[in-house]
Amino acid sequence: MVEEQAENQDVLREDEAAAVTEDGGPVRASLEIRHRRSHSRIDKYLQGRFPRFSRTAIQKLIKEGAITVNAKPTKASYEINPGDKIDLILPPLESKEIKAENIPLEILFEDPYLVAVNKPANMVSHPARGYQSGTLVNAMMYYCQQLSKSDDPIRPGIVHRLDKDTTGVIVLAKDDEAHWRLALQFERRKIYKEYLAVVEGELELDSDRIVAAIGTHPSMRERYAVREGVGRHAATVYQVVERLNGFTFVRLVLETGRTHQIRVHMSHLRHPIVGDTLYGARRITVGQLFKTDDETPIMPRFALHAHKIQFRHPITGQDIVIQAPLPADMENLLELLRKRKK
Repeated sequence: MVEEQAENQDVLREDEAAAVTEDGGPVRASLEIRHRRSHSRIDKYLQGRFPRFSRTAIQKLIKEGAITVNAKPTKASYEINPGDKIDLILPPLESKEIKAENIPLEILFEDPYLVAVNKPANMVSHPARGYQSGTLVNAMMYYCQQLSKSDDPIRPGIVHRLDKDTTGVIVLAKDDEAHWRLALQFERRKIYKEYLAVVEGELELDSDRIVAAIGTHPSMRERYAVREGVGRHAATVYQVVERLNGFTFVRLVLETGRTHQIRVHMSHLRHPIVGDTLYGARRITVGQLFKTDDETPIMPRFALHAHKIQFRHPITGQDIVIQAPLPADMENLLELLRKRKK
C-alpha cells in the first residue's frame, strides 16, 4: 500500500512513514523517486525527508550499507533520479532530551550572545551514541539554560567541536542569530585557530605549511588519513616553539577545519602527537625517558591543546581574542622533557 504524500512528493509507504517518526527498534523504509530534482544529493535529500536524523548520521548509514539505491550500495554524493528506489534501515533514535548536569566549567568569555569555555580532557562536546551524559552541552544546559538551536537538537549551541581529549577554547552560541553568523565565519575560514602540541621527534624545519588532503581511512573507520585525489583540501601551518631532545613543542594554525586535521597532518610528517596512539605515537613511560622502572605514561592522553581563537563578534562586530592556558598535564610533560634535556 502506498500513499501519495503530496503532488510533488515521492512515494513513501504509509506504515513506514508513521514508523520513522517514533523511537524504537530499527525501521525499514522505502522511497520511490517520482520527480526530477536538479543536482539533489541523496544525503541532503534524505536528511530533508527524515529531519530527526542529521546529515552526518545519514552519511554514516550510507557508508554502512544501510541505505541502498535500486538494491545497490551508493555514495552520499549520488544525485537521485526519477525511478530510483531507495531502501533504508533506520536505527532507533536516542532521546533528544538533554539532561542538565552540574559539571564545573572554566568560563573564558561570556556575553548575551556567546560563551567560551576551556574544555577539559575526557569530555565530549555534545551528546552522541554512547555519550548521553557528561558532555559539554550537558554542562552548558545547567550553566546557562539558554543555547542556540541547531539543525540537530542534541547539539544546541555547538558551532565547532574539539575531540574528546583535546583541551582548550571552544565557543558556543547562546543566540540563534549569533550562531548562524559565527558559523558563516567558520565556513568562510575567517576564524583564526591556534593550537599547541608536543610531537615525537624533532621537526626538520622551524616552520612550514602542510597541504595534504584528508579523507576517511580506507580500512579503519575511526581514523582519517591523507588521501590525495580523494580527500578534502586541508592546510596546517606550524612553527617550532621549543626543541626538546627527541621531541618538539609546536604551535599550529588551522587554515581549514577537517576532522582530526592536526593529528593526521603530524602523523603524515612522521611526527605524531605524543600520546596519540591512534595515529602512530608510541606508548612512552617516564621510566623509558629516565631509564628507571617507572611505568607512568609521560602523557595520559594526546598532547594537543586549542590555545587561541580570534574572530569578529557576530553581533557587535568587535574583534574577539580568547586564549586558554596550557593544562597541567601538558605543563608536566614539558617539565619532564626539559628536565631530561638537561
